[in-house]
Amino acid sequence: MTEPPRPPGAGDPGAQPPGDTPPSAPYGSSANEPPTAPLSGAPTGPGYPPPGGYPPPPGGQPPSGGYPPPGGYGAPGAGYPGGGAYGAPAGYASSDDKTWALVAHFGGAAGMFIGGGVLGWVAPLVALLARGNQSPTVRAHAVAALNFQLIWSIIALVGWILTCILIGIVVGFGAMIVGIIFGILGGVKANEGQLYRYPMSANLIK
Repeated sequence: MTEPPRPPGAGDPGAQPPGDTPPSAPYGSSANEPPTAPLSGAPTGPGYPPPGGYPPPPGGQPPSGGYPPPGGYGAPGAGYPGGGAYGAPAGYASSDDKTWALVAHFGGAAGMFIGGGVLGWVAPLVALLARGNQSPTVRAHAVAALNFQLIWSIIALVGWILTCILIGIVVGFGAMIVGIIFGILGGVKANEGQLYRYPMSANLIK
């Protein structure tokens, strides 16, 4: 008898059934290479960001690549005063005005100490002549100090002239001490930007 036909691969022990044939490799690749990633979805190879972008760096520091942090960088120089923020001291149009005002007051006290009570008017007069015409503020400080020191310098001079009697020495030293103390007080107020009103003074010069 004639043997009936067999299905393909039924008589060959090394053959595989038709349904178990492995898929062929893509064109241009070897059969031993692993299968490639599906075409759907974002590529994950080097040089491409992951889906959704890179996460922000820890600590809020900008990445090394120079990209700004989320929200952008702050304004340049924020928190620091600009070039014009450091202006004149309070109460003065410039720092030179403050310097001359301090010269008028502290210089008057120094003149009273060095000159024995009769030279307290020198420094206020110098400040008035040097800066009084350019700055009304310096003029006000110099005139106030000059009027006060001039009065007490005259008193001290009279006291030293009358040294032949005991009261002359007391008057001379007393006038010198008054000129020193109130000259220092006037300098402290001038340093704070205030015009000191000298007590026991007269408006000899305006």
